[in-house]
Amino acid sequence: MVIKMKFTRLLLVLLTLIFTFVSNNFAQPNPSMLSKKYRLSKLKKIMLAPDQWQPFPKASERDAWLSLPQNVQKQLINRAKKYVNYTWPDLPATFFLDFVRTGNRDKYQQARDFRREALCNLVLAECVEGKGNFLDDIVNGIWVTCEESYWDVPAHLATQAQGYGLPDVAEPTVDIFASETGALLAWTAYLLGGQIDAISPILKQRIQIELEKRILTPCLERDDFGWMGFRDDNPVNNHNPWCNSNWLIVVLLNEQNKERRIAAVGKILKSLDVFIAGYPPDGGCDEGPGYWNQAAGSLFDCLDLLYTATTGSINSYDESIIQEMAKYIYRAHVSDQYFINFADASPRISIEADLAYRFGKRIGDATMMKFGAFMADLYQKRGLTFWGNIGRQLHAIFNYAELHSAIKEQPLLRDVWLENLQVVTARSEQGSAKGLYVAAKGGHNGESHNHNDVGNFIVYLDGEPMIIDVGVEAYTKKTFSAQRYEIWTMQSAYHNLPTINGVMQKDGREFSARNVNYFADDNFAELKLDIAGAYPSSKMHLI
Repeated sequence: MVIKMKFTRLLLVLLTLIFTFVSNNFAQPNPSMLSKKYRLSKLKKIMLAPDQWQPFPKASERDAWLSLPQNVQKQLINRAKKYVNYTWPDLPATFFLDFVRTGNRDKYQQARDFRREALCNLVLAECVEGKGNFLDDIVNGIWVTCEESYWDVPAHLATQAQGYGLPDVAEPTVDIFASETGALLAWTAYLLGGQIDAISPILKQRIQIELEKRILTPCLERDDFGWMGFRDDNPVNNHNPWCNSNWLIVVLLNEQNKERRIAAVGKILKSLDVFIAGYPPDGGCDEGPGYWNQAAGSLFDCLDLLYTATTGSINSYDESIIQEMAKYIYRAHVSDQYFINFADASPRISIEADLAYRFGKRIGDATMMKFGAFMADLYQKRGLTFWGNIGRQLHAIFNYAELHSAIKEQPLLRDVWLENLQVVTARSEQGSAKGLYVAAKGGHNGESHNHNDVGNFIVYLDGEPMIIDVGVEAYTKKTFSAQRYEIWTMQSAYHNLPTINGVMQKDGREFSARNVNYFADDNFAELKLDIAGAYPSSKMHLI
C-alpha cells in the first residue's frame, strides 16, 4: 500500500507489506525517579505544614480577589447566578442501576456532574464577590455532596468487591470521580472556611469526616486500586496522575497528622513513578492528545503541587521524560483546534490552555508557552475562558493577566517523529496550515484506549480534515468490556486500512507494526512499516 503526495515539500508516506520482524520495545526511564530521590526522611524536612502552604488567596483576603481583572470577576459572578436558589439534581438508585440494566452511564453521570459544576461555580463567585449572596447555595451543595452514598460512578463500581449494581457504602473506593469530588470539597473548605464556620462549624467537620472516610484512609491503607499501579498485571493510564493529583490536594489541605501526611505523599510519589516509567522516552501518549489534559497534564498538577508545597525542593522539570511528555501536545497539533485523533480521541479537543502555558514555563519551552497563550485566546473568542476542575480554574484565574498578555503563536511543526509511539506527522510548510498535513501511525493494538489501527493515517488540507479517523462514539458499558471490539469504531475496517480476504486486524499487544523506518530531510518525509503483523496470520492468506 503506497500513498504519495506532492506539494511545496515532497511528502511521501509509504506503508508496505513486508515480513521481517523488528521489536518496538524501548528502554524505560528510571522507574523510581521521584520516590528514591525524595524518600520519607527527606520529605519530613522539606514538606510545608498545612497552615504554611497557602497556594491561593482565601476568600477573606479581599484585596487579592478584588485585584483580578474586571472581566474575570464579572464572568465568574455571572455564571454562578443561575445557581442561586438552585434545585440540586436528584441521584436516585434507578439512575445508578441504568448502567447494569441498559449500559447507559450518562444519566447518572450528567446529574452528578451538574452538582459539581454548580458547587464549583458558586464557590468561585463567592470568593470574587464576597457578599454572602451565594453562601446558602454553597452550604446546600456541600451537604448534598456529603450525603451522596458514593462519589464515583456506576461504570467504575468494579473497584468494589461486590461489583456492578448499587454501591456498598461500607467499602469506599477511590477513582477519578471520587478523587475529584474530594478535591472540590477540600478547596471549598480552604477558600471559604471562615464563611462556612460562621454559618455552622458542623459543615467543615462534615467535610473532614467524609474526606477522611472516602479519600485519605482508603488511599493510604489500600494498595489494590488499579490506578495506583502496584499490581504487576495492571498497567496504568491517565487515571494514575489524575487520581494522585486530587488525592495530593486533599492530603496537602486536610491531613493534619504529620506522619500520615508524609506517608501519603511518599506513596503518591511511588505511584507516579509507575506512570512515568510506563512512558516511552519520546513522551508520546498512546491514549491520544484528547487524554493529554488528564495524563501529562495531571502529572504536571502533581509536580506543581509538590513544587509549591516544598518551596521548590521537589523539582523534576529538568528531567527529559517530563519535558517530552509536555511537548507531546503541541507535536500532535494540526491547526487551530484540530489534533491528531488516533485511539479514543476526537479531532477537535479543548486542551487546558493555562495548564499548557504554565507547564511550558516550568520546563523553559517558549514554543509551548506561545501555544498555550494561542489556545487560550482561541477559546476566549469562542466564549470559553474557565473550565475544568476548581484547582485548575484557580490557576487560570490568577494567571489570567499573564496568559492573555503573552506572545500567542501556533507551533505548526513541519515534521514530527515519535519513534517509540511510532507516530509521524508532516506538513507542507513549517509554520503554516496551508497545504497538506499528514499523520500516520504504527505501534501495536494493545495500547491504552486502543483501536485496531496499526498503519492508520489522516490527511488535512489547508487546516481542514480531508481523510479522517472517525474517532470514538459515546462511552457505554460495552466500551471497556470484553465486547469492546464488537463496536465498529474500534475495528480496523473503519479506519484507513485494508481488510484482507475478509480479515480485519486483531486486538492485543502482539499485533503490531514491524520493520518500522522513518526518514526525513528538507525535501520529504518517509515512513515505511510492515502492517502484516497486526493481522491474525492463521486466518489470512495473501494472494
